[in-house]
Amino acid sequence: MRILVVNVNTTRSLTDAIGAQAAEAAGPGTEIVPLTPAFGAESVEGNYESYLAAVAVMETVRAHPGPYDAVIQAGYGEHGREGLQELLDVPVVDITEAAASTARFLGRRYSVVTTLDRTVPLIEERLDVAGLSARCASVRATGLPVLDLERDPRAAADAITEQALRAVSDDRAEVICLGCGGMAGLAGQVAERTGVPVVDGVSAAVTIAESLVRLGLTTSKVRTYAPPRPKKLANWPPRTA
Repeated sequence: MRILVVNVNTTRSLTDAIGAQAAEAAGPGTEIVPLTPAFGAESVEGNYESYLAAVAVMETVRAHPGPYDAVIQAGYGEHGREGLQELLDVPVVDITEAAASTARFLGRRYSVVTTLDRTVPLIEERLDVAGLSARCASVRATGLPVLDLERDPRAAADAITEQALRAVSDDRAEVICLGCGGMAGLAGQVAERTGVPVVDGVSAAVTIAESLVRLGLTTSKVRTYAPPRPKKLANWPPRTA
């Protein structure tokens, strides 16, 4: 089984970290193929960058020669999953939905701990679109930019733990979701320090994708995610050189 894991930003070191986390979660016989978009922002922390990332991820996957059995969109709260589902005949798993759906098996209510406060509305909207918001106790921000997560992992773990503890005590959360692909590798530390289950979206997405492939299931094509209709696209694709 081959699974493409696509970073939503252009920072290759984050792609490497995400790929390593995905490979650790993968079962025997699963090959993880990490991909970095050819264009876009170095980190995704707002609507403009998120929509740009959606296009970049779709084009990156569309250009990949394959073969592959599933695709993971490794950006938390980002746009584009629906477009990928239209384009592809294999399962598409988004880490936002993977983390939240997994958390619901582990406790009554979950909270998401993310990076900057400006990304909170994006995550809330994506959870709502996915039908996963009813059991979300809160989405909390650490105040850390995405790129700071790898610059100082210890400070990142401290900030995430602080907000996770507040989510448990103040928001009555029973499970924590790490709300950024760049937080890969920190779940164990946060779980140990908070005493509650902590779900890493990349790991959850890998196990869900593997399960869908083994079950022989993929996205329905009868209505919402039917393939795009053939038509002329003006000045597309854009030059990225």
